Amino acid sequence: MHAPLSRRRRLAITCLILAAAGPGAGSRAASARTAELSGSARPVIEQFLLAQAGGLPGKVSIRIETPMSGALPACDALEAFLPAGARVWGRISVGLRCNGNGSTTPAWTRYVPAYVAVVANYYVASRPIDAGDTVGPADIQLRQGDLSALPRGVVTNPQQAAGMVASNRIALGAPLRLELLRGATVIQQGQSVKVQSQGSGFVVSTEGRAMTNAAAGVAIQVKTQAGQMLSGIARADGSVELPN
Repeated sequence: MHAPLSRRRRLAITCLILAAAGPGAGSRAASARTAELSGSARPVIEQFLLAQAGGLPGKVSIRIETPMSGALPACDALEAFLPAGARVWGRISVGLRCNGNGSTTPAWTRYVPAYVAVVANYYVASRPIDAGDTVGPADIQLRQGDLSALPRGVVTNPQQAAGMVASNRIALGAPLRLELLRGATVIQQGQSVKVQSQGSGFVVSTEGRAMTNAAAGVAIQVKTQAGQMLSGIARADGSVELPN
């Protein structure tokens, strides 16, 4: 039975192997892993990703890399797709399918690594914001960067934060995220509110009592003076609008 190699001896053997391979072996291997994809598959993947990222804010740039398995087989009809649940930005794996045409071109599926950067404006806290603070224009500061490297839900439009209330403490310089903000309360539980329902050419209103707190645009239940429970949407002026 052979005795296990010591750590020092294993290291010496590794160094000898690298030396025999040449001084650029490690860098060549790294380059091979990150080499950009060439050939007819590249425009297919690029156009697919640009279409998928069409609704994203900011400037989109795409890098498509050669798979670890090497160059892709030939195919006349390529179809790109994203795995279920995959998001369109950041480091992703794009599926590439060749349906084939019988014996001359067999069907195959490969996954190609890509990076989709989205450079856009976003907003950070210009001061420490405590939980319960209302966010105003002086509390936010514009930044620009790759959204794929930031937390999901980062605020990209100042109107998304205007008048909102911080639900958690936000540190100075931290990106504002939608999940850390909530609407300001416009109706308090137990408050007397006007309930309105309007349609084509008519407006009906009554009085009721709010059963919960609510921010503008949030669903709320109201109990009328007759004891009827109604569900509507809280408005910024403190009234409640019933659905048509």
